[in-house]
Amino acid sequence: MAGRFAPRPTLPHGLTGVGGAPAPVPRQAVASGKVRVWVPDGPLDPGLVLGPLRRGPGDPAFRTTPDGSVWRASLTPAGPGTLRVSARGGEVRGEAWGPGAEWLLEQLPRLLGADDDPSAFVPRHRLLAHTSHRRPGLRLTRTGLVLESLIPSILEQKVTTLEAYRAWRLLVRKYGEPAPGPVAGRMHVMPAPRTWALIPSWEWHRAGVDDKRASTILRAVRVAARMEEAAGMEPAAARVRLEAVPGIGPWTSAETVQRSHGAPDAVTVGDLHLPGIVGFALGGDRDADDAVMLRLLEPYAGQRHRAVRLVLLSGRGPGRRAPRMAPRGIERL
Repeated sequence: MAGRFAPRPTLPHGLTGVGGAPAPVPRQAVASGKVRVWVPDGPLDPGLVLGPLRRGPGDPAFRTTPDGSVWRASLTPAGPGTLRVSARGGEVRGEAWGPGAEWLLEQLPRLLGADDDPSAFVPRHRLLAHTSHRRPGLRLTRTGLVLESLIPSILEQKVTTLEAYRAWRLLVRKYGEPAPGPVAGRMHVMPAPRTWALIPSWEWHRAGVDDKRASTILRAVRVAARMEEAAGMEPAAARVRLEAVPGIGPWTSAETVQRSHGAPDAVTVGDLHLPGIVGFALGGDRDADDAVMLRLLEPYAGQRHRAVRLVLLSGRGPGRRAPRMAPRGIERL
């Protein structure tokens, strides 16, 4: 789910990248790259905006540093690139390395929600009004890249998050190339489509990925160009394009366009936990299903994804009534 990871607490007003005295900049951040400085038109918290792109605490393509910076490694249309985003004094500074550096810097405003319109959201519940007030720096990211959100979303189909994050971590580290710039060896760029297609079946198994999910990824990367074309479509049309691939359904397409398009109305249906979380937060119904969740979100038509993100950021959810689902561990079979 987009927003499953709540970022560390940040300052409530203005740009909230760094609070108080800055921590020492890590040694690897000294090397210089291409730079772009951008001034947003309102409050902005880069960690909050980019948080949904993180696939677990060990994501090799995403990391944060003690100085508040967010680092991302991406496979852009121009090639691999590494982007460092930091905020200070009312402006955002992007620094990038590698063949994809210029593309990443060109997309920096969109990545940080420049195309998003938070004012379009009108809270109808006190909880969302309070959370929206506490999180003024929330905007919806738009990466402009489809496969980098689609593939990890496929890995997350019908398994625990721990299993999905482990698979992403192992496969990207083994088959992705080291990220360019001062993070070489610490971060990796997602493999190219052809590399995904050449991963042996036993390596999928070792990563805990069953044949159904592996086959779906292989079908998607075979039409990688068509998948990436969807980045220029409206979210609804993009979802139709993605769902034309067998194995990609409404859950996966929603999770993808939320990140690739910054789609404010792409609500995730078919999730095991989300209906109960939304139902409890907005209606006191911890046993809500998709139908109940969609009914509760009707007042936010056009902004349902943003409403769900605010619910997740509010921290209000039903208490656990059963132990966590145990990972299947198919790699041990």
